[in-house]
Amino acid sequence: MSYGHLQVSPIGNCAVSALIDNEGRFVWGCLPRVDGDPAFSALLSGQDPGDEDARGMWSITLEDHVDTSQAYERNTAIVRTVLTDARGASLEIIDFCPRFRRHNRIYRPLAYARIVRPLKGVPRIRVRLVPAANWGAQVAERTFGSNHIRYLATGAILRLTTTVPVSLVAAAQVFRLESEQVFFLGPDEPFDSDVRATILGFYGNTRSYWQEWVRGLATPLEWQGEVIRAAISLKLCVHEETGAIVAALTTSIPEAANSGRNWDYRYCWLRDAYYTIQALNRLGAADILEGYLSYLRNIIDATPSGRIQPLYGVGMEPILDERIVDSLPGYRGMGPVRAGNKAHEQDQHDVYGQIILSNVQAFFDKRLLRLSDVEDFHALETVGDRAYASYLRPDAGLWEFRSRTSVHTYSSVMCWAACDRLANAAGKLKLVEREQHWRSRAEEIRTTINAKAWNPELNRYAASLGGSEMDASLLQMLDTRFLPPDDERFLATMTALENELRKGSHVLRYAAEDDFGLPETAFNFCTFWYIEALQLVGRSDEARVLFEEMLQRRTPAGLLSEDCDLVTGEPWGNYPQTYSLAGLINCAVLLSNPWSTVR
Repeated sequence: MSYGHLQVSPIGNCAVSALIDNEGRFVWGCLPRVDGDPAFSALLSGQDPGDEDARGMWSITLEDHVDTSQAYERNTAIVRTVLTDARGASLEIIDFCPRFRRHNRIYRPLAYARIVRPLKGVPRIRVRLVPAANWGAQVAERTFGSNHIRYLATGAILRLTTTVPVSLVAAAQVFRLESEQVFFLGPDEPFDSDVRATILGFYGNTRSYWQEWVRGLATPLEWQGEVIRAAISLKLCVHEETGAIVAALTTSIPEAANSGRNWDYRYCWLRDAYYTIQALNRLGAADILEGYLSYLRNIIDATPSGRIQPLYGVGMEPILDERIVDSLPGYRGMGPVRAGNKAHEQDQHDVYGQIILSNVQAFFDKRLLRLSDVEDFHALETVGDRAYASYLRPDAGLWEFRSRTSVHTYSSVMCWAACDRLANAAGKLKLVEREQHWRSRAEEIRTTINAKAWNPELNRYAASLGGSEMDASLLQMLDTRFLPPDDERFLATMTALENELRKGSHVLRYAAEDDFGLPETAFNFCTFWYIEALQLVGRSDEARVLFEEMLQRRTPAGLLSEDCDLVTGEPWGNYPQTYSLAGLINCAVLLSNPWSTVR
C-alpha cells in the first residue's frame, strides 16, 4: 500500500508539537503555539529535507546511510529512530517534548529534546538545525554563545543547548558519534544544571508520564494498541493552557492531489472538539474533558446572547483572517498554503448542539473536579435558545460550503439534541418547569425534521429540509439518538446511502459537486460513522471487516489523516486528523468483545 510522503510521527506536550519524518528529521512545528509561524516548515516547502539548502528542518544524518527503522516507544509520545550505515554501524535518535509533573503542576516547556546514541560501531553523523522565519521565507537569524546557539524565529527566540561542540552544529560538520549526546531546543534561558543528566531525567519522567496516563484509560479488549496510539495523538492536539482542541496539527495538506482543497486546521472547531471529547470519554480520559469545558465556558461568557462561531483560535480568538502564504509552495508542491480560516465567518448551527452535548456530562459525572450546577445550566440555556432559534435557518453546514447555504438536516438534528440534552440536565437538577420547556422544544424540532427532511419520493431522509441530497452526516441520526437503529426510515436511508456514497470500502461525505468540483477522496470519519451504523443495525460481521480495512490505512505511525485515496488508500488532508482518530476509537469501543470473555 502506498502512503505517499505523509510518513511523519507527531511528538508534543500539549504546549508545542512537531512532526518527525521517517528519517528522523523535524519537518513541521509551529511556535509559540500550534497556530503560529512554522519554525519547521519543510513539510510544505516542496524541498527534500535532505537537500543542502533545505530550511525549516532539523536533521541528524548518518554518513553512508542505508537503512532506517522508526517507532514510538510503547504507550508514549516518544519517537525512536534507528539509522544504519553501509558498514553496519548504527545509532538511535530519541525525540520528545518534555511533559511531566513537577512542583505540583505539569511541566510542559516550549521545547524539543533529542538524545542520540551509538548502538553499534562508530557512526559518523552531521547535525543540521535550520529553523525558518516568516513562513519559510528566510532562515532564522542565529547568534552564538560559548555552549549554545540562539535562533531568532518569528514566534520565539530559541536556544539550542547541547553536549556536542556548538561549532560542529553551526558548520553542519561531520563528526564521529563516539558517545551519547543530547540536544535541548527551547526558551532562551541558560541551563543551570548538568545538560546530559537533565535531559536524560526529562526523558525518563516524560516516558513515565505517558505510560501512567495510558494506564488510566479504559481501553477495549481488542485493538488496544491502535486505540492507545489514537488516544495519545488526540491528546497531542490539546492546547492545555486554555483547554482548546485543534482539528489537526497542520495546515494546507490537500484533500486530494492538486485539488486546491487546502485548509488551515490548527484551530479549535467546536464540532471536531466534541467528537474528540466523545471518543476520549469512552476511554475515561476525563482530564481533557474538564479543560475543554473551561474553554467552552469562556466562549459562552464572551457571547451571552449572540452568535457562536464554528471555530476559534486556541486562545479563544474570534478573528482568524485567512490569507495565502506565497513563501511556501505547499505539500509536495501542491499549493496554496493558507494561514487562518475564513470559516470563522460562517453560520454553522450544529455548534449549539455540540456545545451542549459536550457540557451535559458535567451534570452527571461525579468523577469531575467541578460538577456543573444550576448557574451553569442557565448559562447553557442561552445556547439552547440559539439552537431553537436556528434550527430552521440556512447555514453552511458541517462541510463548510463557501458558496451556498441550506437548512441542513444534520444542523437541525444537532439543534434538536441541544434541546433534548438540556431537558436531561434539567431533570437531573430537578428543575421541572425547565425540563418540560426543553422537552417541548425538542419534540417540536423532531416533528419538523421528520416532516421536512423525509423525502417521500426518494423514500429516505435528505441532507437538507425539503431537499433531495444525500450526505453521510445522516448516519449521525443514530449517534445523537434522534432515531433508533431499527427505525424503518433510517434503514431505508442507510440503504440509499450505500448505493450513492459507498465506493468499495470507502464512504464519501457527499457525491455532488461542491465549490471545487466532484470529491476525489473518501472522508475517513464518514467511513467510521458507517461502520458504527452497521454494528448498531445488527450487521456486525460487515462492520468488523470494514473496520479492519480502515486500520490497514493508517500511516506507519499508526495514525490517520482526514481523507484517503479511493484506490491506493494513500492519506490526504491535514494530519493527524482528530475526526479520524475519534472515529477509530469509537468503532473499536463499539465493536470489541467485552473483557469478560477473557476472564
